Amino acid sequence: MSGAGDIRLARPADAARIAAMSRDYVEAGLGWRWTPARVLRMIRDRDTNVALAEADGALAGFGIMRYADDEAHLLLFAVAPAQRRRGLGSHLLAWLEQAARTAGIELIFLEARLGNTAARAFYRAHGYRELARLPRYYADREDAVRLGKDFAATARADLRG
Repeated sequence: MSGAGDIRLARPADAARIAAMSRDYVEAGLGWRWTPARVLRMIRDRDTNVALAEADGALAGFGIMRYADDEAHLLLFAVAPAQRRRGLGSHLLAWLEQAARTAGIELIFLEARLGNTAARAFYRAHGYRELARLPRYYADREDAVRLGKDFAATARADLRG
């Protein structure tokens, strides 16, 4: 992973760094909703995993995934620009997906900005399908695309070869 450390669950002390990364790379231009207090609530929430990776002591990427009975919602996912296209995002997403599978999750959903073609391509390359366009989803002014991954369907496709 090109210098990135192992992925681990976030601790309360990580909330401010995660929130700042969300503000700078996910929420840019939308207003800051994922504040340190909100991220801290997610870290403490038993139905949510907040995973992160560090590189040389700096936050390199994170993902926040909330679980329901048989599905999960990837609420936030970001990789620092200096760490992109080095495998860190793939490794972090695989970690989150494995945690979901271990928890008995069958479906993962997420949203991405309609105009974020790099993110949409990243998720498609990892087996996510675009399911719907969500008008004015972000800050009531920017469209999103809902994507999903069905582990049962992915397993059937793998068996077919």
